[in-house]
Amino acid sequence: MLRLTELKLPLGHPPEELRDAILERLGVADGEIVDFAIARRANDARRKSAILMVYSVDVTLRDEATVLRRFAGNHQVQPSPDTEYRFVARAPAYYNGPRPIVVGAGPCGLLAALVLAQIGLRPVILERGKVVRERTKDTWGLWRKGVLDPDSNVQFGEGGAGTFSDGKLYSQIKDPRHLGRKVLREFVEAGAPPEILTEAHPHIGTFRLVTMVESMRETIRSLGGEYRFGHRVEDIEISTAADGTRTLRGLHLHTGEYVETEHAILAVGHSARETFRMLHGRGVYMEAKPFSIGVRIEHPQSWVDKARFGSCAGHPDLGAAAYSLAHHCRNGRTVYSFCMCPGGRVVAATSEPGRVVTNGMSQYSRKEFNANSGLVVGIDPERDYPGHPLAGIDLQRQWESVAYATGGGSYVAPGQRVEDFLADRASTAFGEVIPSYKPGVLPTDLAPCLPSFAVEALREALPAFGRQIARYDHPDAMMTGVETRTSSPVSIRRGKDFQSLNTRGLFPAGEGAGYAGGILSAAVDGIRVAEAVALSLLQAA
Repeated sequence: MLRLTELKLPLGHPPEELRDAILERLGVADGEIVDFAIARRANDARRKSAILMVYSVDVTLRDEATVLRRFAGNHQVQPSPDTEYRFVARAPAYYNGPRPIVVGAGPCGLLAALVLAQIGLRPVILERGKVVRERTKDTWGLWRKGVLDPDSNVQFGEGGAGTFSDGKLYSQIKDPRHLGRKVLREFVEAGAPPEILTEAHPHIGTFRLVTMVESMRETIRSLGGEYRFGHRVEDIEISTAADGTRTLRGLHLHTGEYVETEHAILAVGHSARETFRMLHGRGVYMEAKPFSIGVRIEHPQSWVDKARFGSCAGHPDLGAAAYSLAHHCRNGRTVYSFCMCPGGRVVAATSEPGRVVTNGMSQYSRKEFNANSGLVVGIDPERDYPGHPLAGIDLQRQWESVAYATGGGSYVAPGQRVEDFLADRASTAFGEVIPSYKPGVLPTDLAPCLPSFAVEALREALPAFGRQIARYDHPDAMMTGVETRTSSPVSIRRGKDFQSLNTRGLFPAGEGAGYAGGILSAAVDGIRVAEAVALSLLQAA
């Protein structure tokens, strides 16, 4: 099978034109093609008057060897990559050894547990929150009634933070083993739309993620895995040998239970602050890590579609337009868009009482009125929170608490029109853009809710972004604060064996450990760590 790339056709082309393009590229007769399938579909919107669809296809020919020789050196005609997943090990049918523990049931923990179950190791999954549908009810309780459950919200519970998001399934990670493909195939098997296997920027959306998570839970259970919801890890037991080697011996749960284990995957996500504090107190090596702080910004989706697609806006092959922006400021800061959600809404994403945190979410259809994105400023430990590995957590809490107070309490968020923000005056009313955040938005001044350097940087970046995307800095564009959960503020460092640098048996993984940044990358990391755990367990058996 051959992989052809960069096949370009006009927007809205008839399906048969793709076959014609393959024949033209290869210079073969129609009868030489046995079969072909789309491997990737994207669009090239650099010329808004002539947007192109761009395909990569896998083609089976009667005489592939001859064609391949003819195209030797042509990077657009190559053998198709082998994307099949191969297990690093298999537990024997009689295996009755230790069961690995997975702490956290987000994308990282979910894929780690699935792979461990497929290998035959019957993992135990500890999740502080609830099953995904009960968690959804609790989350709506915050959005509709201003009632927060600290253990069941946007951040905590089955499915992880990615469940209440745009459900983006693309990443820029290096993936030579095509583990991302394994993730996508498992998602499709669990009910995700098949087109995520071919779209260049696949997404699922919140409500489809819910049913997928349920399906994968049942698969893991059918393979011998065990879920324990409402089980929060409060402490860990570590033994220290005469030579100073530290080894995990077990986990203390908030229920009073003690779980013996020497193989625990720590997939707790980027908001497990008390867990980070506990681990630091127990001497697990970690470092402060850069993250970003800012706001969510909203525009009508029609504005973004028009700016990105011109007269082609609204074409069914294009869907809702997205954007990605970055600006390097005079004060040395970088402002960039983060977690852009086309046709979505801004959501309340706090996990702690008395704090306001914003995030973005979309349904699969991406048909809500506004587009939203994080508009954030990069910060780093050396410059902004030196001196302690957990200092970034304190910084996040500081600004989240200010946002809560500025919004007047009850988890109402502070918001401001772009025109007012740029003019350094408080907003008193909304304009053309109505913010989507619930429980509600109070027009006010966002400057006190952010560090002064962030305010300065955002004021410089907004007009620059307006020159790239028409009406981005429109007077009525709406900013809602604050966005602080862009990534984990700590890095729980691990070695080549995927174990903590100074605590054997503890396998930090995913976003919370600083090794991922989104659903797909977290899931891929979960697979890699699960493989390391499996090899460790089975080699010792």
